[in-house]
Amino acid sequence: MNELVKKAIEARQKSYSPYSKFAVGAALEAEDGTVFTGCNVENASYGLTVCAERIALMKAVSEGAIKFRRIAIVADHPQPTPCGACRQVLYEFAPELEIILANTKGETETVKLSNLLPKAFRF
Repeated sequence: MNELVKKAIEARQKSYSPYSKFAVGAALEAEDGTVFTGCNVENASYGLTVCAERIALMKAVSEGAIKFRRIAIVADHPQPTPCGACRQVLYEFAPELEIILANTKGETETVKLSNLLPKAFRF
C-alpha cells in the first residue's frame, strides 16, 4: 500500500464526525517530501465543518509549505472525491496536484486536480 495512503488512513481515525458518521483522512505531500495530515472536523452548525483536505493544507501553509506534489484522500465510499471547496483551495497552490483517491476497501484511483476542476477560478 502507498505510504501516503497509509498516513491518510491514520489521519482518518482521528476524524470528529459525530453528525454524518463520514470520516475522511488526508495526507498532503509537500514538494520537499514533508507530509501534512488532516481529518474532517464537524460542527453542529454544519457550515463550520472543515474537510480533511483543507485541514491538511492549512497545516502545511501554516508551517511554511506552499508547493505540493500529491495528496491522498481516504473515505468509506466507493469513489471518494474532494468537494468543490477543497478542489478550489488546493488549486490555489497546485493546479496539477496528483490526487490519490482511496476507499476503505483498499481500492485507489489517481487523478490530476486540473481534471477534477477544469476552468478553476484564478485571480
